[in-house]
Amino acid sequence: MQAEILAYGAAGIAGTLAHYATLIVLVQVYHAEPVVGSTLGAAVGAAVNYGLNHRFTFHSTAPHGRAFSRFMLVATAGMIFNAAVLQIAIYFLDLHYLAAQVAATAIVFLVTYELNRRWTF
Repeated sequence: MQAEILAYGAAGIAGTLAHYATLIVLVQVYHAEPVVGSTLGAAVGAAVNYGLNHRFTFHSTAPHGRAFSRFMLVATAGMIFNAAVLQIAIYFLDLHYLAAQVAATAIVFLVTYELNRRWTF
């Protein structure tokens, strides 16, 4: 399991880079609200993560139809949780949006890992 969570983290780096790049561009260039930018970035990151996790992290033999729909349910739950953490961190704790995103990423990583490990793949 330790190797698996490390592989999940490595795959997550690619998705996280896509997520953060989308977030930063939307906020800094297009002046999007940070929670909206992060949610769109999380969708981009999820698209990157699915294939990596199916093939390399969990070595899944689950059919893509089933695994992808479950993955998207977990990713959607993660996006909602991410948005809630950001909302609290930015607007109630007055954190900078990137600091808030780092905290949200750590929390969501642990939750989605368990859900994906136990149910998706």
